[in-house]
Amino acid sequence: MSRITILGAGSWGTALAIVFSRTHRKHEISLWAREAALAEILKRHRENSTYLPGIFVPVEVQITDDLRAAVANAEILVGAIPSAHARSIYSLAARELSPEAIVVSATKGLEPATYLRMSKVIAQVLAGTGRAESMQRLAVLSGPSFAAEAARGEPTAIVLASGDDTLADQLQEEFAGPSFRVYTNSDVLGVELAGAMKNVIAIAAGACQGLGFGSNAQAALITRGLAEMTRLSTALGGKTDTLFGLAGLGDLVLTCTGALSRNRHVGIELGKGRALSEILASMRMVAEGVGTTAALLALAGEHQIELPITEQVNAILHAGKAPRDAIRNIMDRPQKREQGRAR
Repeated sequence: MSRITILGAGSWGTALAIVFSRTHRKHEISLWAREAALAEILKRHRENSTYLPGIFVPVEVQITDDLRAAVANAEILVGAIPSAHARSIYSLAARELSPEAIVVSATKGLEPATYLRMSKVIAQVLAGTGRAESMQRLAVLSGPSFAAEAARGEPTAIVLASGDDTLADQLQEEFAGPSFRVYTNSDVLGVELAGAMKNVIAIAAGACQGLGFGSNAQAALITRGLAEMTRLSTALGGKTDTLFGLAGLGDLVLTCTGALSRNRHVGIELGKGRALSEILASMRMVAEGVGTTAALLALAGEHQIELPITEQVNAILHAGKAPRDAIRNIMDRPQKREQGRAR
């Protein structure tokens, strides 16, 4: 029996606590909520009415707002926290974390200030505490997975990526359940970048829908979005196969087309003419693509990689560009071949 602590009682953190309570192996599960009021609601009603309403949280899941107590005995620490807050929370958690503990990031985004992937943020935090041995026990969890569907027990397939195949195999056994299928992957960079980039493409896809465009535009955007994701990932050392798997194409299709997608929702509302500040103020959950867009552009600029869709999404989000003008600019780009010339 493993002791698993999940940091973050948002929709995904709560869903993972529920999912892990159903796995083939028995676990001691703790769910840490940053807000004491939310922790109290969860303990009293066994329901996360704020982020995951209508879904029962099993009594075997321990709820706490005490970070020290939650982390102290953890054998597996899973972070389901917004990328903007990840470093500060991991820094606090690392003080209590056992050197033998495994750390798994379930966050899909880049740190806004540094453009770093979450595994790199965690590695820096652990290095700062002198826990070099812990830096070898890192993994990331990603793939097409709406929290509500996974929590309800609907079939879900995700990716567990680690540079250590033995560790990946161990976590695959720990996390797999009757309706939760876990695939392993050694391409940590590709899995993390795909998880960050698909959110940005989903904002563009939502904007197309908000503008009233049909399926032709959606299909083109998703396909060219995948090309954009692949271009940056492979330039940084990621594997093409990763982008055509669950963490890439799978998550991209889900986030661009699914009604539960937060980033798609932001895009839809932008396409309808609402202001970004108004949209975000009305949302309880974080749309990671909003904060990730500028970080991706900076990263691409460092490596001289063109990201035309991401550029236009950034212009909509942060420069006040009209969504219709942004989509038109994408369509007006110079014509080119999709593949190399025949010989």
